[in-house]
Amino acid sequence: MFRRTAAIAIAAVGAAALAAPLSAAEFRTTAEVPTLLYDAPSAKARPQFVLGRDVPLEVLVDVEGWTKVRDLSGTIGWVASRSLSGRRVLQVRVAVADVRTVAADGSPLAFRAEQNVLLELAEPAVSAGTTATPGWVKVRHRDGATGFVRIAQVFGL
Repeated sequence: MFRRTAAIAIAAVGAAALAAPLSAAEFRTTAEVPTLLYDAPSAKARPQFVLGRDVPLEVLVDVEGWTKVRDLSGTIGWVASRSLSGRRVLQVRVAVADVRTVAADGSPLAFRAEQNVLLELAEPAVSAGTTATPGWVKVRHRDGATGFVRIAQVFGL
């Protein structure tokens, strides 16, 4: 009897976990130059990479002054939390992203952005991971040009 009750309870907990909505990813941007990516949450850990300014990183965990992050390439590491900002910058993940004047396929081209180009988020997210124009996000290039890019073509949202 006990085994059957325990199995039912475990199954119920598992089903509830699967039914719960997944939370949207949180992103932050490097603020300090250089920002070191470590293999553990300590300045005594081994540095893996040096990151430049305004690089978007997905936040995985915050622990006592350190943040575990993932970059566009999928590399996971730790950065000092103080080296991150809330500024929203997106990174082009495809070879060339077409940035349109209107959030619609076939609309006039505003500009093209090559892979790894950084684009500033030009509109606030409606909620985590969503925008006012579903499937599109308004961005601004550092030269001032603005337009809409498909969300699937950028990292950081």
